[in-house]
Amino acid sequence: MSEDRITNDRAQGLKIAVPTASLMHLDIQKEALGLLPYNMIRAQKILPVSRTRHSVTIAMADPGDHRKIDDVRLITGLEVIPMPVPAAEIETAVRNLWTIRPDSDMEMLVAELDELLQKEVWDSKESGPIKVHDGAPIVRMVDMLLKQAVAAGASDVHIEPQADSVRVRLRIDGELYPVMSFSRTLLSQLISRLKIMAGMDIAERRVPQDGRFQLEVDSEEVDFRLSTLPTSQGEKMAVRVLDRRTLITGIGHLGLSQKNMGVIRTLTERVRGLLLVTGSTGSGKTTTLYSLLAEMDAVRRNIITLEDPVEYSLPGINQIPLNPKAGLDFAAGLGSILRQDPDIIMVGEIRDQATARLAVRAALTGHLVLSTLHTNSAADTVARLADMGIEPFLLATSLTGVVAQRLVRRLCVNCHQPYILDGERSAWLGIPGEAGGTFFAPAGCNLCRQTGYRGRLALQEVMVVGPHVRRAVHDTLPAEGCQPAALKDGMIPIREDALAKAKQGLTSLEEVVKAVWGED
Repeated sequence: MSEDRITNDRAQGLKIAVPTASLMHLDIQKEALGLLPYNMIRAQKILPVSRTRHSVTIAMADPGDHRKIDDVRLITGLEVIPMPVPAAEIETAVRNLWTIRPDSDMEMLVAELDELLQKEVWDSKESGPIKVHDGAPIVRMVDMLLKQAVAAGASDVHIEPQADSVRVRLRIDGELYPVMSFSRTLLSQLISRLKIMAGMDIAERRVPQDGRFQLEVDSEEVDFRLSTLPTSQGEKMAVRVLDRRTLITGIGHLGLSQKNMGVIRTLTERVRGLLLVTGSTGSGKTTTLYSLLAEMDAVRRNIITLEDPVEYSLPGINQIPLNPKAGLDFAAGLGSILRQDPDIIMVGEIRDQATARLAVRAALTGHLVLSTLHTNSAADTVARLADMGIEPFLLATSLTGVVAQRLVRRLCVNCHQPYILDGERSAWLGIPGEAGGTFFAPAGCNLCRQTGYRGRLALQEVMVVGPHVRRAVHDTLPAEGCQPAALKDGMIPIREDALAKAKQGLTSLEEVVKAVWGED
């Protein structure tokens, strides 16, 4: 009997006594990953780790699952050595490993499509093929690409024509990762298929278009929002992945400190007032608003939203998409909402004076109004609304609170490393008082794509309009004057929130510097 077979028998016979291993820093062989199809690996929650001439080591939660072992043995023709690993680690490792590694099934599809095009099997007219059956290679390719994006936790898919190829990248935790590249001959087929799914005009390539569709992934409906842009190299497409399972989970998952969470809950329990979420583009403002709405009582309260566009469907909430061509913009829609007996109104964004005035009016007449605004800090919000023509006495009476936030990458809890901040670096950061303190740095492991980060975290400051801020607003003080007033009313500055989270090991100082210090 071979040595591999003896090892396998021992592992199965002593499976109860074998300690659970970890995939964190294990060297996972590429040749082992290619032994099994990705769909099987993901569905059965197993992971090929290494192989020898006669055997393959498989990470699995239950090393005594003989059915899975027999399936692997049948497909690979090798003896199977089960390695007990927590199921959560396997799922994370599989998701991360395939994020930056082209799937072998996808590569075969790309090759098949390229061969078909070379043989001119596809209609090569400018508009591309319109009728495709469910089993067509391009249909399977698009389906696999979108499901890979969802499995990887990507927020966006970028399909970008280059001079001699097409590049596909996924945005994960705010960073872009190239996942595949293929011939330019496939570009029109890929773009046309996505346009058909979104009900867009496949013959129009000269002007930007927008569309959306739903796709079932793991028995859950996931929304995709498409945007095209004509470039000098061809038509570029960005696909926003809107997976409600990973986004709308309540404010308890927003990374708020206990104090800020308590303050926000108090503000959302009020029956009237204007509550704003501010920050730059991509800072998670919409996510915060949806999370707040998800916790509200949609049975006893009439909640109406005005959005551009409606990104997620929330049960029990009346959501209105903008239609500027028909004259339904934020201002017109908000005016109509006020005649619908609302308790809570969510306006996607305050962009102009008309919308700002209506939002203030709604807050003054007994409604709780939630919205977003583009400002760098909570104190800047007062000056921004004043610039829009909102009178100080109206603003002081209607505005109840402002949440200013930034998004940073969250450190991987499995591999982050502690270190002592030295004096030189603390002085450079402008925090000399933190010298000698313990912070954490990214290390990288198989559970975080070797980046040292997994997921994202919000840094916030929550300004409550208390007596000091109200007085500052009445006196029309600039943002510099509102900041000390907000501190007197109990606001924790975003830099303090950021440092506190860095000390807790939730994020790194590098992320904090980019998100907060970089604005000076």
